[in-house]
Amino acid sequence: MDKDRMQEIKPAYYIIGFKRRRYGYCVDREGLGLKRGDWVIVQVERGKDMGCIVARIDEEKIRRGDGDAILEIVRLATDEDREALLRLRNEEVEALKECKEFVEFRGLKMKLVDAEYQFDKGKLTFYFTAESRVDFRELVKDLSAHFRTRIELRQIGVRDETKKCGGYGPCGRPLCCATFLNEFESISTQYIQIQNLAVNPIKLSGVCGRLMCCLAYEYPMYKELAEKYPRVKDKINTPEGEAEVIAIDYIQEIMTLRFPDERYKPITFREWRKMTKKGV
Repeated sequence: MDKDRMQEIKPAYYIIGFKRRRYGYCVDREGLGLKRGDWVIVQVERGKDMGCIVARIDEEKIRRGDGDAILEIVRLATDEDREALLRLRNEEVEALKECKEFVEFRGLKMKLVDAEYQFDKGKLTFYFTAESRVDFRELVKDLSAHFRTRIELRQIGVRDETKKCGGYGPCGRPLCCATFLNEFESISTQYIQIQNLAVNPIKLSGVCGRLMCCLAYEYPMYKELAEKYPRVKDKINTPEGEAEVIAIDYIQEIMTLRFPDERYKPITFREWRKMTKKGV
């Protein structure tokens, strides 16, 4: 491509996906007109890798703080490239088994989760979990000599492990983290309390053992409603005297009140708003 044409082409930025929902950013400077699902070869730090275009993204929306460089797209992948990638995936299965043997030989307390070859086999990454820090320097030497390539051992958390391994949640559907979630949000017990859910770790924990990510989906709505209406245990004034809010159903817009004489009465949010306006 001549220099004048390259100057005319505006760079196009994309989100690129690699194995098991590992994502990065890449840029097309040659006007390839890429679309979702296209496979491309990208230039990485040391060599070339292959990934699938997930979506186009504006340059200003790219989070530079993520630490990963924006990868340069070299070319579209060919059918031969895709066949070679499938062969690599099979080799990764065997590589993981062989690595486990080395881990057992060295007596290291680590759980191997996955293996991933760079497309040009210039690097082989092993993902693992461990309860504490692991000194794997000798293991890296063993693996480098055995596989004859650059080795990277990357420790991940239990949520990342579940994301890589996949599975099904209590809802019966494939895990959110393994299908469409790109980032993990910190979930606290506040998410449970504001949605008036019973604090039951067994029912509210996911496959990873942490609080389920889906607790965050409706949290903004409940948080907004909680700022407008009374909360459980709040005391409110009614025409019948002071009462305590003992239950709230934000979906049905009903709150249940308990009076000092142990009477219970449900009222709608609309009734409560009327009482508030009248200054009861």
